[in-house]
Amino acid sequence: MHTVVRGAGALGLVALLLAPVSGCQGEDRSAAEPAPSSPVTAASATGLAAQQLTWKACPAPSTAQGGGSAPASDWECATLKAPLDYAEPDGKTLDLALIRSRAKDEQHRIGSLIFNFGGPGASGVATLPALAPVYASLNTRYDLVSFDPRGVGDSAGVKCLDDRAMDVNAAVDSTPDTPAAVKGLDDSNAQFTAACERNSGPVLPYVDTESAARDLDLMRQVLGDQKLSYFGISYGTQLGGVYAHLFPKEVGRVVLDSVVDPTKDPQQAALGQAQGFQLALDDFMKACATQDAAACPTGSGGADGTARITDLLQKLEQAPLPTSSGRQLTESLAITGIAGALYSKQTWPALASGLTEAMQAGSGDTLLQLADSLLGRDPDGHYNNLNAANRAISCVDARQRYSDQDVEQQLPQFRDASPVFGAFTAWGLTGCTGWPVPGKTDHPDVSAPGAAPILVVGTTGDPATPVEGARTMAQQLGAGVGVTVTLNGEGHGGYNTGNPCLKRTVDAYLLDGTVPADGTTCS
Repeated sequence: MHTVVRGAGALGLVALLLAPVSGCQGEDRSAAEPAPSSPVTAASATGLAAQQLTWKACPAPSTAQGGGSAPASDWECATLKAPLDYAEPDGKTLDLALIRSRAKDEQHRIGSLIFNFGGPGASGVATLPALAPVYASLNTRYDLVSFDPRGVGDSAGVKCLDDRAMDVNAAVDSTPDTPAAVKGLDDSNAQFTAACERNSGPVLPYVDTESAARDLDLMRQVLGDQKLSYFGISYGTQLGGVYAHLFPKEVGRVVLDSVVDPTKDPQQAALGQAQGFQLALDDFMKACATQDAAACPTGSGGADGTARITDLLQKLEQAPLPTSSGRQLTESLAITGIAGALYSKQTWPALASGLTEAMQAGSGDTLLQLADSLLGRDPDGHYNNLNAANRAISCVDARQRYSDQDVEQQLPQFRDASPVFGAFTAWGLTGCTGWPVPGKTDHPDVSAPGAAPILVVGTTGDPATPVEGARTMAQQLGAGVGVTVTLNGEGHGGYNTGNPCLKRTVDAYLLDGTVPADGTTCS
């Protein structure tokens, strides 16, 4: 997810573990193969671009990255030095954490393929090894590379609230109906902002997407690639679009999957997400009813199913449900859990179980677990820095600041878009109010005249980045640059579903330079 939405404002790992679908329509067309990567000459490497990376065995991911075990021995980690402020390239630096798996077919190696998994705030160092089987075909001829963007994980990761305070923040009423509840939300936002400024103030002005795009180009040079080969998912598509705008001549083979609409301001993006999550919820309820309407917690779905969920949420607002952990399932945490399950069709059964458990057994265990997954909270109660980074990056990127009055005026429109998610996403717009660093732009510029063809992939049932965003991104990139590929399916992220048609299309582009026909559709 792209906008700052409390609870569901960032791309969790659950969003990337998606179910397969199949089928393909549309014919491929060949195009001139993008120039393969080759070492940058010493003459072009000056300053930090001339640094040599020291690759070594990777440690276990840090708490900020999400924790867990060290990756397999074929993964290597390194640290890249980048300017803190690109306006002062010879000034202070920050360290960017990198990870790679070398190409298995060294003789036919193309170069590096750099991944960004979205959020903003997802640690690429932790995520790429976890998803390595998804990209095995690409690892034959590419070094698979990812990184923690500035402000994320171990790359000067933004620090805000501690774990206990994060538990309180995540449970706050994020759909306030009274002046007292509005004040409670405002106070919670102010506490979050103050903690970010107190713990990470010096880095907050420099975690913007444009700086991250310049990091990508520095990375490209240091890795020895003449052109950037890049795979961006969710927010990673915005990063890729900004890169293409800044460095159109350096664009090699670039895939943007689950695309952020670059023309929308935060309010428009939030409204689109409310609609997208309601669509995904409707699809879930329809599938649930088809299997067994009598046993389905949302009955026959549609208006009846939505009413059952909103009734549950209203009850939770008054009386949160107990869980076996001793924590309570509040309304906000329940909405977060429902949203988290809608990122992937694979988690629909867990959503059905969680709703049944909450409605019939009076327990919030499963919905709380789903919420924790999206919030980056591990079973021991430790949070990664995804939420802190998401807030910091989103607030320095976007110039808009929304007051309580702004939100209250928009509430009817948001509630019409989604009775379940509307108010929740609307009130999320106040997350940047009072942020200590001004935002940079109204919306990102992604126009990239002269760039090589870029694949822009959208999924029709995507809740977080509705499919229309892919079409808009392609238009904004420019004629002959944006090439749309649409997956008829569910979930956030197309390639990761394993859909054979989409996989063939993307692999042919990345491995062979075959550009598909604009408008290709996979089912």
